[in-house]
Amino acid sequence: MNTRQMAYIIELAQTENFNRAAENLYISQPTLTYQIKLVEGEIGFRIFDRSGRGATLTPAGEQFVTTLRNIMTELSMAIEQGQNFASQYQENIRIVVPIRSAIYFLPDAIARFEAEQPGLSVTPGFDWHHGLDAFLKGEYDMCFAFQGDVRHVPDIELHPLFDSRIYLVTRTDDPLAQKDIIHTEDLNGHTLMVGGPSQEPLRLVQRRVIAETNCQYFNSESHDMSLTYVAAKRGIVLSPGFLNDHTGAFAWTPFACEETIPCVVCTHKEDHRESIHQFLSLLRSLYAARPDFPC
Repeated sequence: MNTRQMAYIIELAQTENFNRAAENLYISQPTLTYQIKLVEGEIGFRIFDRSGRGATLTPAGEQFVTTLRNIMTELSMAIEQGQNFASQYQENIRIVVPIRSAIYFLPDAIARFEAEQPGLSVTPGFDWHHGLDAFLKGEYDMCFAFQGDVRHVPDIELHPLFDSRIYLVTRTDDPLAQKDIIHTEDLNGHTLMVGGPSQEPLRLVQRRVIAETNCQYFNSESHDMSLTYVAAKRGIVLSPGFLNDHTGAFAWTPFACEETIPCVVCTHKEDHRESIHQFLSLLRSLYAARPDFPC
């Protein structure tokens, strides 16, 4: 089914008359009838009930046409947005990150870059589970990643961005939140949330804390689940700083350990565009200018 056939179906649903719909579409009535039958054969159900008085939607047809109208509206908006984009920009850089907080300075970098480089645009995408795969398939030009996950991936370049330190996340009213730094022994008697999509350096710290203290531990499926339990006074969690959204909802206190999680930006090895290197340099400079930024 193509967009032309979709327009035929929507018009017939509106007029409920083959002759009138054909006139509005500037086609013959037999052509319209043939195209509707063609689509019904393709999708496997009747869209319209025919009678001497015209054509009315079947129950399945009503739902189908509602969806088609939404699709056509979104398609029209996409075309309009594409036309507007094409008139303003000559080039677009696509970067994918797992979550918005991963690259805290990304909005500043985009704003500065587009102000300094008229005609160039940066479009971010957010995908925790499939972002790297999408990048490797060529759907993105740049990708935020953990160095340990991509250091052996061929045909990409790794550009160090920052080393994410490990923090203890607690409620703001937790006594531990009053400390400047958290040591392993401070976690005695607490319940530690572990597991989820933790990187290996963080898992090492979690295992060491469990082995060296009498704290209890509880498996959590995700960072959001861990924060929910923290808010509910059911535990505390060790977390990399790049997950901090800086809203102040929780206390993030540095944890005393040597482990960090090296974070990089990946580019395609064959992509030598100057714009890519300019944006990357700008992004890295924002972190270099704030070496004390809590990431």
